[in-house]
Amino acid sequence: MLLSIIIPMYNEELTVGNIIDRVKAAVERTGLPTEIIVVDDHSYDKSLLVAEKRGVKLYSLKQHLGKGYALRAGFAKAQGDVIVTIDSDGSHMPEELSEVLAPILRDEADLVIGSRYMNHKRVAARRLNAFGVRMFNYFIELFTGVAITDSQSGYRAMKRDVLQSQKLYSGEYEIESEMLVKTARRKFRIAEVPISFEQRTYGRSGVDPLLDGSKILFWIILASVER
Repeated sequence: MLLSIIIPMYNEELTVGNIIDRVKAAVERTGLPTEIIVVDDHSYDKSLLVAEKRGVKLYSLKQHLGKGYALRAGFAKAQGDVIVTIDSDGSHMPEELSEVLAPILRDEADLVIGSRYMNHKRVAARRLNAFGVRMFNYFIELFTGVAITDSQSGYRAMKRDVLQSQKLYSGEYEIESEMLVKTARRKFRIAEVPISFEQRTYGRSGVDPLLDGSKILFWIILASVER
């Protein structure tokens, strides 16, 4: 089984090197053959240089297009039987990779979401973000019947069949919702595991709560009615 780990990156020179190093260490503990794919969303800082020094597969978009485009580019390049996505800003813990992978390796799920809002894990997220996530969770359950505690989490693992079953179109932060709704509608097994989370360790978030929230809701509805 080949594991592909996709790390989207945009102006994360202070964190991406550390994340890549920790991902490599976490991968070694799994014992799985792995490719690490970093997709640079046209950073203007030294992120690209930092990633290049780590010896990973590196792809750079010719212009800044958004997280969704970066992930889709990574998906197109990934060769793995299982694909993992993890953010490059330091908010996710690569050390929890085995926990995110476990339901898939036990063949209990096809898509696993690392949830910030389950059980005992340490979470440091803004209240506004948590409110938005609850609202999106509600609409996803309304349209698909699948109850999720963290529909917007970017820390995920999925079987290749999940990606091959759907065409993704969204270009920014709404890609997590589009993917989740389409996966649920195709009756794949979805599971969540608790993860730790810290709201960005450096820099500023590019998320606009009103604008991006509207896009996320739009894509939840669109993916729910798409034939």
